[in-house]
Order: sequence, then structure tokens, then C-alpha cells
Amino acid sequence: MTAQVTETYREELWNRRYEPNVAAVNELCDSLVDLRPGSEVSYIDPVHNVDECRIISLYSNIGSAHDSGFVTPGDDDAVARLMGVQWQIGLRPEYIMPWNVHPWFTHGEANGKLAPGEISAGLKPLLRLLALVPRASAIVAHGTEANRLAGLLLKTENPLIWRRGVKTYKVRSLGGRSFGGSATRQQEWLEEMKAAYADAMARTGLTAA
Repeated sequence: MTAQVTETYREELWNRRYEPNVAAVNELCDSLVDLRPGSEVSYIDPVHNVDECRIISLYSNIGSAHDSGFVTPGDDDAVARLMGVQWQIGLRPEYIMPWNVHPWFTHGEANGKLAPGEISAGLKPLLRLLALVPRASAIVAHGTEANRLAGLLLKTENPLIWRRGVKTYKVRSLGGRSFGGSATRQQEWLEEMKAAYADAMARTGLTAA
């Protein structure tokens, strides 16, 4: 795919970010920016769907916001890894919703290692997201920060959590130094992710496409 085609496709997605299938969650993103003027919050790609979502992919966003303006699991290698995992188990994009532990970014800056307070600040936005995706009952948490936020979520007394029987899966981040092991180790980590997503699919009533 040429650079021009890629840019055209990104522009098309950007122009669709308030379509009905993702409008509610992207309006949530706008409201989070309002809470912290001067910050930026990545949007949800319109290939996802708030009504069909069963699984939330929670990312430890310690890097910079992606140039696309949408939530991603990290760099291009991280994106390719996750797409490969989901393709192999037949998990379609409308059934998942990506989200960042700490939704806010400072323009042009990487988040760096998230402090405990920054992780806990992501709890209310995550709960608001869950309220918008009524069929979601599984969270796959990628990386240390995501694992910590998932732990905080399960400790809350919000009835939404126990009423849906939300289950969390703790797996590795998909990019950067977190995925810097040998080829054998990388394959092991990918297999662990496949198992987590496959179990989440089964738990939420999804079958392979």
C-alpha cells in the first residue's frame, strides 16, 4: 500500500469517527479532553462497534499518541502482532474495543512510565467506557500498567462489574522493550495472547469467523 493510499484511508477513517457505531465512545473521548484542557485523547477507529463489542483491549500507553489519532496497541510492529493474533482466532474488529489505561496525552510527548496516580486516574474513564458497551464482559490487559488498572477495576464496588461478571486477562504489551525477547519467547507470548482472546471469545459467546 502506497503512502498516498494509506493517508487517504486514514483521512477516510478520521472523517467517520462520529458514525453511529462509535459516536458515543468518541464523544466520551471529547469529554475527557474537556476535563484536561490542552491534552489530547485518541479516538476509537470506526471499524469498532459499541453495540457489538464483547471484549475490551486495554493498552499500557506509555509511548506517544499514534499519528493516526486513533487508539493503537503501540508502534506498527505492535499493531501487526495484534492483528495477526486476532486474525488467527477469527476475532473481528467489531467485537473488540481498544482503550488506553491513561487516556490523556500531551501533544508531541511520550507518556513514559505511568505513575500510580496516572493509572488510577484511568479508572473512571474505563468505567464510563464499560457503560457504553453493554455486551462487553471481558478485558484483555496488555502490559504492567493495564494489569494494574484491571486489578483496580475488579476491586471497585460498581455493580456493573459483578452484574456482568467481568473477567480480566493479563498478557504482555505488544511493542517496545516488552516484546524484545528471542523469537521463541515472542512466539510464546503471542500464543498466550491467542489463548486469552480465545477464552474471552468463548466466555462472551463468540465463535471464530
